[in-house]
Amino acid sequence: MKQHLGRAVLALTLGLPLVAQFPISALADPDLPPWSEKALQQDVDIEALAASGQDPIPVLQPLGEHLFSAKFTSLDGAGRPDATGAIVPTKVRRKSHLTFQRLAGLDANACASCHNEPVAGGAGSFTANVFVSEGFESADFDTIDPQFSNERNTNAIQGAGLIELLAREMTSDLRKQRKEVLAEARKSGQPAKAQLETKGVSFGSLTAYPDGTLDVSGLDGIDDDLTLRPFSQKGVFSSLRQFTVNAMNAHHGIQASERFDSKWTGTDDFDADGYSAEMTPGQISALVAWQATLPAPTRKQDLPEVWQQAADEGERRFAEIGCASCHVPALPLDSLVFHDPGPFDTAGTLRQSEMDTPLALDLATLDWVKALPRDDQGRVLVPLFGDLKRHKIADAANDTFGNELLAQRFVARDVFITAELWGIGSTAPYGHRGDLTTLNEVILAHGGAARESRKAYDALSEKDRQSVIAFLRSLEIAQ
Repeated sequence: MKQHLGRAVLALTLGLPLVAQFPISALADPDLPPWSEKALQQDVDIEALAASGQDPIPVLQPLGEHLFSAKFTSLDGAGRPDATGAIVPTKVRRKSHLTFQRLAGLDANACASCHNEPVAGGAGSFTANVFVSEGFESADFDTIDPQFSNERNTNAIQGAGLIELLAREMTSDLRKQRKEVLAEARKSGQPAKAQLETKGVSFGSLTAYPDGTLDVSGLDGIDDDLTLRPFSQKGVFSSLRQFTVNAMNAHHGIQASERFDSKWTGTDDFDADGYSAEMTPGQISALVAWQATLPAPTRKQDLPEVWQQAADEGERRFAEIGCASCHVPALPLDSLVFHDPGPFDTAGTLRQSEMDTPLALDLATLDWVKALPRDDQGRVLVPLFGDLKRHKIADAANDTFGNELLAQRFVARDVFITAELWGIGSTAPYGHRGDLTTLNEVILAHGGAARESRKAYDALSEKDRQSVIAFLRSLEIAQ
């Protein structure tokens, strides 16, 4: 792993064994003056940290918090004059004379510029919207015309570690079912069909043939490779690590070496800004660790009696009219150990095969995790109010959520992953574009697979509709 000046870990520098008396910590570049405008001043050797047996959370979490709020400057390599914001390293067709521009980026110099309501890591107001420019990432014009970009409101990250752990377990479970139906078809010599379900969520069906081929036309709400991708509003990113590497380049012009170094691009300065290895694997891991350990949203405490009664009734109505069929109140999680890199990280992010031992963040040690309920099998019940599945959410009669004109990562423009509702009381405005100001408006905007639930809500009495709002308003991000 490439090290910057002054960033070697003490135990390795001295040639000493990695034991408790030489704890690993983030070390700063000693050559920088205390007034330096450089934000990327600390690093961690994650290979040494993983091998040491030391708990990585206290080491990585503070550095990740600093990096999330830090304002990156040109001294860090912020800016990408010769590169686009595309996920795959891509050269610009025509260089822009602008450093910041809302459509093609840069559009921020800190993660917390957008993720800040009500706390760092939270959601963002309409002014913090970003633009997913499919096919136009090299544009040097500035427009919000939906012909050129999909405008998205900022999602909150609270509880993201639990979300990724759920997605990993569900992916493993679905792939196990695929293996079993393939084995059945080979053994019987006849086609075999499996109904895919994990943690109570159905993902359609899969038909296997004796020659090992698969018919995936019956899949529902998931990619053909049976990988759940729980991040972004379209559900197209599989891990916090992938999401972070993407965002650093797209929004800030900071290129992670694990995707942009010479191994992948033939150069250590792909964006030609004069800075190489702009963000190390250790710094990416610190950002991942901070996001993965952010407390899950909770419920408002000490509500006035009239609000509590309305919220209790609203939660019942929410289930009765079918909203809880997609916004599932809780999903069970078997393991609380968050490995970084994860098992499904792919090319362009650091992979487990590239490390002797992945980092193991035990979320069970966190106080907020200890407070979560468990089922009779001892599994943590993650109260996300979601299903980690994609659904068609717009139709001809109600296309509010289908206002995007461009598909993203081959996901149809009217298909989105179910939004987790935990914390929704803290994350106005609403909708994919953040242009709906009330919860009533966003409920009535549902179409497609949610049409019948929306109609059932609309048919409720005003009192009952208000009780649903009272329930949703009670789901908040703790401050």
